[in-house]
Amino acid sequence: MKVIKLSDSLERVKDLLGRGQEDAAKAQAIVDVIVREVRTEGDSALLRYTNKFDSEVLTAQTLRVTDSEIDEAVKSAGPELMAVLERAFARILAFHEKQTEKSWIDMSKSGEIMGQIVRPLESVGIYVPGGTAAYPSTALMNMAPARVAGVERIVMATPASKDGKARSVALAAAKVAGIKEIYKIGGAQAVAALAYGTETIPKVDKITGPGNIYVALAKKSLYGVVDIDSVAGPSEILVLADDSANSKHVAADLLSQAEHDVLAQAILVTTSQRLADEVLLELDSQLESLARKKIAFQSLEDHGAIIIAQSIDQALEVANLIAPEHMEVMTENPWDQLPMIKNAGAIFLGGYTPEALGDYMAGPNHVLPTSGTARFFSPLSVSDFTKRSSLISFSKKAFMPLREDVIAFAESEGFGAHANSARVRGPEN
Repeated sequence: MKVIKLSDSLERVKDLLGRGQEDAAKAQAIVDVIVREVRTEGDSALLRYTNKFDSEVLTAQTLRVTDSEIDEAVKSAGPELMAVLERAFARILAFHEKQTEKSWIDMSKSGEIMGQIVRPLESVGIYVPGGTAAYPSTALMNMAPARVAGVERIVMATPASKDGKARSVALAAAKVAGIKEIYKIGGAQAVAALAYGTETIPKVDKITGPGNIYVALAKKSLYGVVDIDSVAGPSEILVLADDSANSKHVAADLLSQAEHDVLAQAILVTTSQRLADEVLLELDSQLESLARKKIAFQSLEDHGAIIIAQSIDQALEVANLIAPEHMEVMTENPWDQLPMIKNAGAIFLGGYTPEALGDYMAGPNHVLPTSGTARFFSPLSVSDFTKRSSLISFSKKAFMPLREDVIAFAESEGFGAHANSARVRGPEN
């Protein structure tokens, strides 16, 4: 794990930026072929790639998850886990219900009527990854804002294991969230199927949810055919801490992201040399007990860092430059730092607000901007599942005072027909 002592310059920090933007030419070439073949061949290509990458036993008739498979998953999860999932979903729903946006109309006495109409998208596809871990939380986090927005058709896509079954805990979460249309498909082929539709799977208007590089590149390629939430990169955490922080807590939270993926990034920015030294020792100690030790170790080795800043102001400058997906603030008075935090997907204040709490139970969405995109992207929200139409209606009385301005504006742009459409609506017409 890199240890960086800062001077007045932040130049050394720049080596940590741009992660996830490395050359993806080989993966993009593969994605392009898959997307093209699913678009032109439908189920035939979808099944070919599903059988190649996920399960050889799936057919067009078994792609959709049945009610009995969902019932079996609920039974497998057991009542205790189902209760946890239900409590989590209730908290997530409650948070997102505060995000709703209403339509509005303003009317003037002169006859101007202007407004905005907010409507839900008609159909959305939620991608829930499989791979080396199960992600029931992804189903809950994507479903909640879509449901609050009023989306009528919500589809879930999740890859099957070799035996042709989807992960039972993901199906259990889908049951809690009320998702009834679920397909055992993954990868770029799943994204293409949702975007274009096949004989078995009707297309959707938007695709949300994280995935591997092939899923991310497929979403990026198909933006415009469908809407997407974002192009997600590897997970990341930045812990901002001073000498008051608990080194066990800091190390545990860094490892909670490092265990995601060898490409995940865990960074500590601190003003305390003592804390930095203790965290290094804690990381070595806590790594030994992790089931995903190899993944976490490689993540820390390749992408992790401890940055020792000269002041809390410099530490905040570093944090804003990195613009992390998750930012924990473990300082003596974390609320004092909040006004200076400009770029972060989610901000966790205080030593008893671990990022894992946000992943599962707190309520705010855990689908967050990665790879520095918190500079301009926001967490997944209800607004991601709605669309807006502008409403405009003018009476003759309201139009006339603006008529000459419209004509002048149109002529300045060289559009005579635009000008004429206002000119023909004269006082006498």
